[in-house]
Amino acid sequence: MENVGSNRFAELISQALHKEFGDNRSSVKMIARLVNANERAVKNWFDGTNGPNGEFLVRLCRHSDLVLEMVLIQSGRGALVKVRKLACAREKLHQMLLLLDEIEIMEDTAD
Repeated sequence: MENVGSNRFAELISQALHKEFGDNRSSVKMIARLVNANERAVKNWFDGTNGPNGEFLVRLCRHSDLVLEMVLIQSGRGALVKVRKLACAREKLHQMLLLLDEIEIMEDTAD
C-alpha cells in the first residue's frame, strides 16, 4: 500500500468524484449542496487542487460510494470494500430471483 500524501489524496478524490458524478458544472453544484460546502471548494476537489478536510470527507462518504471505497482502500481496509460489494451483489441477486418468481407466477396464471 502506497503512502498517500496530500497531492495524491486530492488526485484520488478528484478521480472518484469525476467517475461517480461526471465532469460538468451541475455536478459541482450538486455536491456542494449535498455536503453543505462552498462551490469553489468543491470545484477544487473536482480539479484535484485540494482535497476535502475531515468533516467534508465524512460528508462526501455519505453520498459517494467511490469516495468511501477510496478511503477504505487507502487506509488498508480494502477487505471491507469486498464485503460491501458482496452484500450488494447478494441483494441484487435476491431481487432478481424474486422478479423471476413473479414472472413465473404470471406465466402460470396466464395458462
